[in-house]
Amino acid sequence: MRHLLWRAGLTLGSALLSTSVFAADLTIASGAVATDIEVLRQQLDLFEKETGHKVQIAKLPPSTTDQFALYKTWLSAESEDVDVYRIDVIWPPQIANHLIDLTEATKDVVGEHFPSIIEAHTVDGKLVALPFFTDAPMLYYRKDLLEKHGASVPKTWAELTSTAKMIQEKERAQGNDKLWGFVWQGNSYEGLTCNALEWVKSAGGGQIIEPDGTISINNPEAAAAIDLAATWVSEISPPGVTGYMEEDARGVWQTGNAVFMRNWPYAYAGSNSADSSVKGRFDVTTLPLGGDGNESAATLGGWSLSVAKYSKNQEAAIELVKFLASKDMQKMNALQSTRLPTVMALYDDPEVLEVAPFFPNMLQVLSATVPRPSAPTKKRYNEVSKEFWTAVHNTLSGEGDAATNLASLEKRLKRIKGRRWK
Repeated sequence: MRHLLWRAGLTLGSALLSTSVFAADLTIASGAVATDIEVLRQQLDLFEKETGHKVQIAKLPPSTTDQFALYKTWLSAESEDVDVYRIDVIWPPQIANHLIDLTEATKDVVGEHFPSIIEAHTVDGKLVALPFFTDAPMLYYRKDLLEKHGASVPKTWAELTSTAKMIQEKERAQGNDKLWGFVWQGNSYEGLTCNALEWVKSAGGGQIIEPDGTISINNPEAAAAIDLAATWVSEISPPGVTGYMEEDARGVWQTGNAVFMRNWPYAYAGSNSADSSVKGRFDVTTLPLGGDGNESAATLGGWSLSVAKYSKNQEAAIELVKFLASKDMQKMNALQSTRLPTVMALYDDPEVLEVAPFFPNMLQVLSATVPRPSAPTKKRYNEVSKEFWTAVHNTLSGEGDAATNLASLEKRLKRIKGRRWK
């Protein structure tokens, strides 16, 4: 495995998080946010104790864009070094031909999971991954600051803009000069595609590319939504927000320096930790609407577990996938990291609800999530998403307005489509 990790800019030592050295039967490649790797290591220790197998972790860069680039390198090389891959919900159509069909092996457990999520991991009739946890972003807000300044939870992005500005100005006048109104993910990466899709969809501007393959992004509603977001930079959001990923936003929020934050459910656990400055002072709600008559839009996220065709330990790897995707392990993820389960029964579990009382409300959010256009664009999705987030990032950075940048984006997307999505 060493040569592949070196090619990826990592060392073997940095890839193995266990403090002990052992001859591994299996390797799982997994990205990480917050406590993900620590919890995964606990789960793997249980798996090792139960089965006698040994598992090492190939830890990946924090950016999902960088993770996917590594996956494509390893899978294209038909590497035998990684047995199990933790994959994003948008990746199955792009790498399905490198993954084994889990349909028969998991027929005894698939019924426990949300059918729509199982469907999202089924490509050409083959189940290529078993869900580990699902995801949908939320709006985090400082209920103490809203109460202090007589403000209501904003229902639209315009209301969020004005409320964030008002509280930021009043708090700074009172000496709280580090406070910002709103933090989110503005870096030039997949996370910006998620944020911007929510702005656009909630404003009635479509889904970038519609399920039938129609390129819809170049429209006035989408442009207005992105132009509004551009006004946040340096006004209610830090100037550096155009370089933020999830953990950057959480860092500002958790130290008490933001009124609002857009982030995934995992941030709830850290926000309520003993060393958090916002513990007991915040709440969560659905993302704002684009305006009256529109609906809230939350990008569908989530991660699943797949087995590479090139694994020499496929039987053991399948065993590991089923173990990690099980009800018990998903419950551990929910309790320790507030990760949303895909096992439906856990949304009624009293222990889970004590830690994450917002979970039942997430069922409604999950039923209305917006998928990124990976299905219609298939293997071209990564190229499409990069073009989209680049156009948005240019607008946020003051390099042209949204209308101009989206018109150019449409032309580039048409050229990609001309080479066929598949």
